[in-house]
Amino acid sequence: MNAEHARFWQARALGKVELLHAQYREQRFAPHVHAGYVFTVIESGAQRFRHRGSDHLAAVGGMVLINPDELHTGSKAHESGWRYRAFYPEQEAVSAVLAELDIVTGGLPGFANSVLHDPQVAGHFAALHRLCEQGASALQQQLAWREALLLLFRRHARIAEPRQVGREPVAVARARELMGARLIDPPSLEELADEVGLSPFHFARTFRRATGLPPHAWLKQRRLEQARALLRDGCAPLSVAMQLGFADQSHLSRQFKQAYGIAPGAYRQACQG
Repeated sequence: MNAEHARFWQARALGKVELLHAQYREQRFAPHVHAGYVFTVIESGAQRFRHRGSDHLAAVGGMVLINPDELHTGSKAHESGWRYRAFYPEQEAVSAVLAELDIVTGGLPGFANSVLHDPQVAGHFAALHRLCEQGASALQQQLAWREALLLLFRRHARIAEPRQVGREPVAVARARELMGARLIDPPSLEELADEVGLSPFHFARTFRRATGLPPHAWLKQRRLEQARALLRDGCAPLSVAMQLGFADQSHLSRQFKQAYGIAPGAYRQACQG
């Protein structure tokens, strides 16, 4: 399996958790975030990625764990690329199961390690992914999902520290609100800085310290997240591109694949079942 391929779908039995089974050789994921968690199991080859300001390597049998809204990249670390199985559950889907399993966290649970070396946990998630791919009964998938989460979170989770939002949290929040409302016609750096009462340079540094991204990259990420939502609702890629201010459909397709590894049309089709 040296050629690139990617299959994306939703595990409806798990509450529409998004799944990906992919083999990549030349794919390079641009810096991006997910609103929910990322759990991946490396099946062959090796992946290199940057996360929390450091470079990491995940090889066969290892798991990559990304907490919600954490900036990360991804590329091959082996000449043949890497093959992996990925889960993208929303925070609410995980929290609901943890509450059901009487795992009391007192906040958003997270993971200290970017790469996990635990064969039993990796085995549970790989087996669950195959069950979902093979169309096992909803009952079997749902039980395996709970068993995998229980094992993972009891062994390796910790309560996330409150996010550092910089020295001007109100300014950062206001800037995010303004950019979120103007995805098609984004404000300039000067407009944002004037709106929050800071100099442009000080605002840009503060915003990056708080979010991990410069303002233009944060705006790009929010456009992509909105594109995912519209595609999930069945909106055609061309219409999504026009609604969100992309130059054209090709522009949307390039950025979407750089972030998520699949084309917008394939994502839409998978979400529509």
